[in-house]
Parts: sequence; structure tokens; C-alpha cells
Amino acid sequence: RTSTGSLVGRTSTGSLILYRVSWGPILKRSPDMTKSTMTKSEQLLRIDDHDFTMRPAFGGPPIPVGVDVQIESLDTISEVDMDFTMTLYLRHYWKDERLSFPSTNNQSMTFDSRLAKKIWVPDMFFVHSKRSFIHDTTTDNVMLRVYPDGNVLYSMRVTVTAMCNMDLSRFPLDTQTCSLEIESYAYTDDDLMLYWKKGNESLNTDERISLSQFLIQKFHTTTKLAFYSSTGWYNRLYIHFTLRRHIFFFLLQTYFPATLMVMLSWVSFWIDRRAVPARVPLGITTVLTMSTIITGVNASMPRVSYIKAVDIYLWVSFVFVFLSVIEYAAVNYLSTVQERKERKLRERLPCTCGIGNPEDMMCDPQISGYTTDPQVTSYSSMDANSTGNYGTTGNYGVPENGGRQERMLAQVVLGDPQLAGQVKRPGYVNIWIDTHAIDKYSRIVFPGSYVLFNVIYWSIYS
Repeated sequence: RTSTGSLVGRTSTGSLILYRVSWGPILKRSPDMTKSTMTKSEQLLRIDDHDFTMRPAFGGPPIPVGVDVQIESLDTISEVDMDFTMTLYLRHYWKDERLSFPSTNNQSMTFDSRLAKKIWVPDMFFVHSKRSFIHDTTTDNVMLRVYPDGNVLYSMRVTVTAMCNMDLSRFPLDTQTCSLEIESYAYTDDDLMLYWKKGNESLNTDERISLSQFLIQKFHTTTKLAFYSSTGWYNRLYIHFTLRRHIFFFLLQTYFPATLMVMLSWVSFWIDRRAVPARVPLGITTVLTMSTIITGVNASMPRVSYIKAVDIYLWVSFVFVFLSVIEYAAVNYLSTVQERKERKLRERLPCTCGIGNPEDMMCDPQISGYTTDPQVTSYSSMDANSTGNYGTTGNYGVPENGGRQERMLAQVVLGDPQLAGQVKRPGYVNIWIDTHAIDKYSRIVFPGSYVLFNVIYWSIYS
């Protein structure tokens, strides 16, 4: 022993070893409280004393499991895939007396997913789901809360994509109802009784939930029994939500452009029938534009085997545009037929039709009474300015007053034996031919029919 309180020893080989000894108070290292608490919790809940692979009260009546749901977000509604995506908090309530523990202050104990894997929990799954997962950032979003009397609250945060059978026959003026179905996978109604804990009040939604294309009208819950021929009857919980589609987007992108194209096709009714370069491209442009609108709408829709409301509107509009092109074809054809008839009439009459220079044809005003036939009048009874129009348009001309009829002037030859008894002096036949009747009626029939169609359409689907 040295003066400093150290001890010196000698080994068997003669080497010296210095030992330092502290004569102060002896300090003990504190135990790991985290490990101690975890061990005590499992011992308090008697995890190892029971077989938690069996349901509570096995062999007895079915265990009631209450459920409530809080919907965090309704993410997407897809008409093409016929599904929806929802994020929700799914909570289960049941009583397992094997987990009861003594407590002086009646406080519950809360655990994460690590303890949830060691005890019995309901085996819920989403019927008709395509994809689902429990969020795991930053850890598994699972909470387990145990009360002294054995009541258990089991909560998890889940995102699920489930099937939604949509009826698109009224698209885009439709209302859709989708359902999320919850059911036990293994336990029939003889072992597990699934129910909504507080009825419709078991379903809560975030007030900020909104969709760009739909208006969420209501949420409600129901409970039914589902039967499987191989396994039996199961309790099934339903979350129903009703969605009404916003129409304003489709009014701007589909209905309004289609209506404008139909109205644009009517412009050709006010264009002269001889203006072929104006009327034909106008009709073709409106037809191609309507085809583009129809193709664009169908590209974003599923290939259903029935007719949708938007299809009816677009195809009827397409028919109106197409008929406006056919209308001009009819006008052009009938005008050609009329010209042929007039040409044959001129060939039959011993006259010279088509006055090129009206000044050379000025007649003595005294011949105005050359005949009593009401269909034959003297040239002097006609306006010289009007006659001049015929010289610039060939055999036909449009009167300056904007009338829709044309006149053909025929110089009657006195040598005609059939007219010799009626016509005493040279004159001209004034024949009125109506070649614009189709355009005239189309200006009324087409707009009137389209307005009637819109009244019927919107009264049925709105």
C-alpha cells in the first residue's frame, strides 16, 4: 500500500502490479428504464400467459367488434378504371379480458405496431379493393390502446383503391354512388359480429375534402350479411358516398363549342348558291371540327357498350352540321336541273335569250301594249337598271331589291306561228323562277329544330 492509497502487488513471476483503490462512497449504475418498462408492460398484460392466436372468448358467443371511420381524403375518381382512391383512419373496438390489468388511476396504455403483432386483432380487409396499404412513414401508422378492463382500441391509417361500378348513361350530367366495403376475412358471423359503433355517426369526414370534378353530396353507412358458398355468412360494413359531377367544365369544353359549330354551319344558308368556294369549305370545316370534338371526348372515356348523354348531344349536332352540307348539295343540284329546263325552254321558243347589251334592245315606248297575254310584257315596261343586271350575270340575275327569285328575258320572234296571233311586235317574256326555296326554308327549319332538340335534351337530363 502506498501513501496515495494505491496497492502494489507482485505476480508469480516477480512483476509489480499497481492497483488504485478509491476509498470514497460506492456508486451504482442506474438500470435501463426503457427495457424495464417494456418488460413490465408485457408482464402486466400477461402476453406470454395466453394464446393470442385464438379470438377472445373462443368457443363462446361471437365477439362484437365496433368500427368507426374518419375519412381524411378522397383522392381520385376514375371513369376509365371504374375505381376511386380514399385515405382513411380505420378504428376497431373490442374487449379482450386476457389483456385486463390492475390500475389505481384507470389510465390506459398506448402502444405502437410492435405490440399489435403479439396479440389478437380483427382481420379486416376491403372487399373489391384493387390496392391498399398501411402508411409507414416514418413508422407504421398503427396505434393500440388497452384499458384496464380489457377494452381495446386499434387504429390504423390506410389508403385504399377500390372498385366503383359507374353508370355513365347520363354522363356528364350524372350522379354516382360508390361504396367501400369492410369485412372479416376468416371469422364468420358465428365468431365475429362486425357493426358500426355509433351508426351513421361512426363515419366522419374532413371538412376540407373536395374534388375538382365532383360535388360530394353525402356519406352514409349500412350493414349487410354476405354469403360465400364455401365458408358461410359474414358481416359486411358499407361506406356509401354520393357524388354529383360538375357540369360547368363540360359546358365550356364540349357543349358550347359543339353548339357554335352547328350555328356556324347555318351561315352558309345566307351565302349565294354560286359562291361554291365559300359554302363548301365552310361545311367541311364544321364537319371536321365536330369530328375532333367527338374524338376528344371519347378518348378520355371508357369504351362502354351503351350510349352516353354527351354522345347523344354531339352526334345530333354532328348530324345537323352534316345536313347543312347536304342542303347545299341539294341546292346546287336542283339549280343545275332548273338551268337545264330553262335551256330546253329557250331551245323550244323561237327567241334569243340572254340580252348582252340592254341599250341595243331599247324599244319604242309605244309598243308597250303589243299583247294582252299577262305572261308576256313589253321590254319598255321593265326597269333598264334591272335589265342591266342580266347582262352581267349571263342569262340570270338577282334583282337589286334582294329578292330570292330570278327572271329570264326572252325575245319573242314574230315569226313564230304559234305566237303570231298574240304577239304583234317584238317583246320579252318575263319568267320568275324560285331557285332559293331550300335555303329560304333551311334558315327557319334548322335553327328551330335545333332549339327544340336542346329543350328536350336539357329537360330530360338536367
